[in-house]
Amino acid sequence: MSRAFILLLDSFGLGATPDAVQYGDVGANTFGHIAAWAAEQGTPMQLPNLERLGLAAAAQLASGEWAAGFHQRDGFEGAYGAARERSTGKDTQSGHWEIAGVPVTFDWGYFPRTVPSFPAELTDELQRQTGVAGWLGNCHASGTEIINLYGDEHVATGKVIIYTSADSVMQIAAHEEHFGLERLYAICEAAYQLVKPYNIGRVIARPFTGSNGNYKRTSNRHDYAVPPPSKTLLDHVKDEGGEVIALGKISDIFATMGVSRVVKGPDNMALFDALLKVEQEAGDKSLTFVNFVDFDMMFGHRRDIAGYSNALHEIDARLPEFMARLKPGDLVVITADHGCDPSWPGSDHTREHIPMIFFGPGIAPRALPIADTFSDIGATLAKHLGVSPLSHGTAQL
Repeated sequence: MSRAFILLLDSFGLGATPDAVQYGDVGANTFGHIAAWAAEQGTPMQLPNLERLGLAAAAQLASGEWAAGFHQRDGFEGAYGAARERSTGKDTQSGHWEIAGVPVTFDWGYFPRTVPSFPAELTDELQRQTGVAGWLGNCHASGTEIINLYGDEHVATGKVIIYTSADSVMQIAAHEEHFGLERLYAICEAAYQLVKPYNIGRVIARPFTGSNGNYKRTSNRHDYAVPPPSKTLLDHVKDEGGEVIALGKISDIFATMGVSRVVKGPDNMALFDALLKVEQEAGDKSLTFVNFVDFDMMFGHRRDIAGYSNALHEIDARLPEFMARLKPGDLVVITADHGCDPSWPGSDHTREHIPMIFFGPGIAPRALPIADTFSDIGATLAKHLGVSPLSHGTAQL
């Protein structure tokens, strides 16, 4: 029996890639800077399970430095390495698609850092089609900050909050109760059609609840995403008789292409609970793909080093539960889709290596070479599951 699992720690970079200069990210290092911060606080990070699998050793291969507080130099239990992105962006879709064997070789469209960010012809037509009272924000912004800034006015007027980021994205936020979830989704569906000429990758519905300047986003987020331009690992597995189980936002990122079953969860720990359940249920030739989004959404973009560190400790503490349930023939990879260094200026993603840590019953521990494409991950899993080779990538095992 062969099964595969992708545990993606969203934004968990291991140090700037050689081309980071093109992105203004020379010196970025999500893991390294969190570890340095923790050591400076007098409380070095303790990630014993990830360390045994080879996390710190993989980071050393990527950055040339050992993360502060990590001392294991041999006796690792995983096949560990790092990968560089071939895609031209450092965004969510590019990272996930490339892992699954489809690098993004074209340039996404982006909205400028002007105020307003969105062209009037776009917002005017969206207002005409949906009948909303108007728009608030219309700028580059942190999603958690902008809903608190404009939430009261939104509730009072019915105007909808719109914003973007360094990603190829239009984000639309509205109150679930005062405005209505289905109404928000309908606006996002209309926006998805209207942004196509701008080559935008996603429109994201960002529902929230709360009152009086204290608002919180809910788990009813929905991404309206452009589908991958060609078949990914997910399609190969599903088309050849396997099951693809997508946890978290994976189904949205791949526009449901190649997905057999969708499992949602409001945060990292709820998704880990769901992962343990799926692990018991998944059958032969299955691919389980989970995105732990809190690292990026809650801590990376918010530049919350302490929160990011705590989230890593939470995942590490629960890994033994997952590992104890693995079956002969299982292959697991721990990876990421880009960096989002919480110590870095601004709030954008950072161009970094990602971890490529394989483990499972029968997987021989070893150091792997640095991969020149994230697609080596997908190629490795395709080989393991016995499906057709991907268009890009070389199997590492």
